[in-house]
Amino acid sequence: MSTTAALMVAAEGGIIGDGRTGANLALGVGLLGLAVGWLALARAGGRISIVNARAGGRSAIAVGLTGTALAVLHLATSSGGPGTGNGLVGAIVAVPLGLGAVLLGRRALTRSRGGNRQPVDRMGV
Repeated sequence: MSTTAALMVAAEGGIIGDGRTGANLALGVGLLGLAVGWLALARAGGRISIVNARAGGRSAIAVGLTGTALAVLHLATSSGGPGTGNGLVGAIVAVPLGLGAVLLGRRALTRSRGGNRQPVDRMGV
């Protein structure tokens, strides 16, 4: 089975369940990405020291992109509209959660490399 066919079967509920299960999975992955991104951002700011900020930022980006992809895939393959029990509203909510995780991860990566760089002379003098 090709990767595309496996993703389509998973999004339709053949592997991970029917209806809301795909949307709930996307929501869970998006929330996990937000948590990892928040921890990485806190580490980059020096507030906590339980996670490496660079690794946490990369992980938040990867998990956020995965959650967003799952949500978009569920949106593309779900039938019916909101309120039909297919998880359409959950998938709609999962998209900004995943994108928020990506943004937090990117911000953590940006903050974590900012302390040890040399200032750039932009005037050319």
